Amino acid sequence: MSLNLNSITSLCLLRLSAIGDVCHAVAMVQAIQKQYPNLKITWVIGKVEYQLLKHLPGVEFVIFDKSQGWRSYFNLRKALAGQRFDVLLHMQVALRATIVSLAISAKTRIGFDRARAKEGQWLVTNHRVDAIASPHVLEGFMGFAKTLGVTDFTPQWNIPVPKADTEFAKQLLPDGERSLVICAAASKAERNWLPERYAAVAEHAITKGYRVILCGGPTELEQTLAQQIVSHSSRPLENQVGKTTLTQLLAVLKQASIVLAPDTGPAHMAVTQGTPVIGLYAHSNPGRTGPYMSLEHVVSVYDKAIASQHSQPVVWGTRAKGEHLMEMIEVAPVLSVFDDLAREFDK
Repeated sequence: MSLNLNSITSLCLLRLSAIGDVCHAVAMVQAIQKQYPNLKITWVIGKVEYQLLKHLPGVEFVIFDKSQGWRSYFNLRKALAGQRFDVLLHMQVALRATIVSLAISAKTRIGFDRARAKEGQWLVTNHRVDAIASPHVLEGFMGFAKTLGVTDFTPQWNIPVPKADTEFAKQLLPDGERSLVICAAASKAERNWLPERYAAVAEHAITKGYRVILCGGPTELEQTLAQQIVSHSSRPLENQVGKTTLTQLLAVLKQASIVLAPDTGPAHMAVTQGTPVIGLYAHSNPGRTGPYMSLEHVVSVYDKAIASQHSQPVVWGTRAKGEHLMEMIEVAPVLSVFDDLAREFDK
């Protein structure tokens, strides 16, 4: 299905979480804006994710705060009262999002193709994007833009950062300084690499003349992992974990020369800033969830892990299971990718 947006003036986007996914969604939104600059866009988004994107140009945000429990649905309906959109892009497959969508009034309600429209999404939409055999998440999102008639799918990102946050980042990492920023923690501990191996890469980078800075959020998991990395390193590391806001972190990732991260939001934040990312993958297929502009820099044991668990080909996006899969990633291939990137940076 292709829509003629010449007669459409308002669009609502539903994508609540997570950080990496909303980064992918920004590329889609800005592809739509490039082709239809006068289209009014409203984005229903999670509270945390809003803190990263709140300065996005040409987008009005409505926050869904899941921490409010059942009141979050009532408050969303109240915030959207009286609004009717020409089009809803229902871009999240989760029961919570399916329920949230009921508060959004729209004539045309576009969801994923039938194979991906799980958690009841197909019940609350009346149009579907084209099916794609093996898409990256970003490419899957671009399917919504294609349905709206967009023809240029080249991913671009313009996520404004307050001047004070940019100045903070430049004080921490001055322009031109060689630096490795390690965002070591994923949302689940099993997706984290071993602290002694992060430390080994950090030490190697320091011998190459790089400053090494640990970054991340304030959770206990992130704080503990950072402390473990520092304790395993024979060289002093700068620990900024829990000390930056999301927009400050975005600015720091822009200043970085190279970013090292597992399957976590900051890896995708770095992609939006044009910074090369060394992604570490074992549980999820990097072809689907890897750092989109740095897929060639990924160090992955996913195929090996999946082959050990399944004797037949698996459905695209199937996760490998196990608490110790990240131990399969050795230090040597990570150092090799780092050295390749360092040579490019030094040219």
